[in-house]
Amino acid sequence: MHSSETTLQQFRGFTCQGHYFDVPLDYNSPDSQRIKIYAREVTSTQNASVQNLPWLVFLQGGPGFAAPRPESLDGWLKRALKDHRVLLLDQRGTGLSTPVTHETLAAIPTAQSQADYLKHFRADNIVRDCETIRATITDGAPWAVLGQSYGGFCITTYLSIAPEGLSKAIILGGLPPLVNSPDEVYRSTYKRVIEKNNLFYQRFPADVHAIDKIVTHLRSHHVELPTTEVLSAHRFLQLGISFGMTCAGNNMNAIHYLLEGAFVSPSEKDKLSYNFLRNVERMLSYNTNPIYSLLHEAIYCQNNASKWSAERIANQFPEFQSDHRPTFFTGEMIYPWMFDEYECLKPLKEAAQILAAYDQWPKLYDVAVLRKNTVPCVATIYYNDMYVERRFAEETADNIRGIKIWVTNEYEHDAIRQDGENVLDRLLHLLNDPTK
Repeated sequence: MHSSETTLQQFRGFTCQGHYFDVPLDYNSPDSQRIKIYAREVTSTQNASVQNLPWLVFLQGGPGFAAPRPESLDGWLKRALKDHRVLLLDQRGTGLSTPVTHETLAAIPTAQSQADYLKHFRADNIVRDCETIRATITDGAPWAVLGQSYGGFCITTYLSIAPEGLSKAIILGGLPPLVNSPDEVYRSTYKRVIEKNNLFYQRFPADVHAIDKIVTHLRSHHVELPTTEVLSAHRFLQLGISFGMTCAGNNMNAIHYLLEGAFVSPSEKDKLSYNFLRNVERMLSYNTNPIYSLLHEAIYCQNNASKWSAERIANQFPEFQSDHRPTFFTGEMIYPWMFDEYECLKPLKEAAQILAAYDQWPKLYDVAVLRKNTVPCVATIYYNDMYVERRFAEETADNIRGIKIWVTNEYEHDAIRQDGENVLDRLLHLLNDPTK
């Protein structure tokens, strides 16, 4: 079932219209529980009367984050709307698509039933949602997809299980590793995080002392965030998740500036300032997007259990042990202690344990199908990407027939936010150039 918002939302240069779609939670049991999927159709004012404008579906990074809410005609959206009608999909469980939060999961009575519910929120079912929507709004015609980071993982699954639905595919920093478990992924990404930590301390050598002082204070004092949650040393060190980004306010420079006002001054005793604590709280979004924590390791699993991979693999790297100096930040890793410290993750601890032990995750990629691919594809591989290991991305590209690759060290993982209009324009030209 499909319903549309009756009122168009008017912005300068473009309009938006929301659509809701009724889909099964479990596509293997289509007559069982149903959920809603929300997608926002965006059209430029200039193209409002153009008939048969091709669709471009945007798949957000994550997992567990809603599609962008457009406010102005700029960035990648400006370029996309020149010759497409864009569909911003809230992937199942995010945004307005039957959201998964600690509040909605509280209505599910047991940890086992919560885990069973969450098993349906990976890329394979996101692709099936896309196919259900496509059949409804394109009269069955294939459409183009653009995926950022985890959105690219979803596209690779799309190319594996429903390539007939695609006219072209554009992947931004999201060629997934074709592995069966996360262990090998984390062995590589921890090395990337070490490189970023070394770069941080080369750039800001005085921060060695500043961070050591903060971490020592947190290990010897009970410190509460404005939410009254405890700020532990390892929670503070999760700020390193920003080290692979370049956009203002969300990069290693922002962490450096955060440290400037860490302690109340002047003060007779060391006390971490309210502004510092408030900003630490703001920069870590694990409370608001639980799918990210609950399923992050599962996105790498095919017929294997994750068994808290990041926690286990960290023990292989002395750089992340508490006695290492300088103190190293961690990156895009999920740890079991988070379900003891983040207030909105605490009620989900048992479900998280069940998911970490689950070893029947379905296959997400079909290498045989990818090697026979006929869908025009293009992808970026960011040379210094902290989140998507370049070596694995290149191996995946080698297994997708006909894909065109742009390997660059000009940008990092957030290129779509830093310079989206030019990045997308370059990829579209590369995709359409018969000589490349």
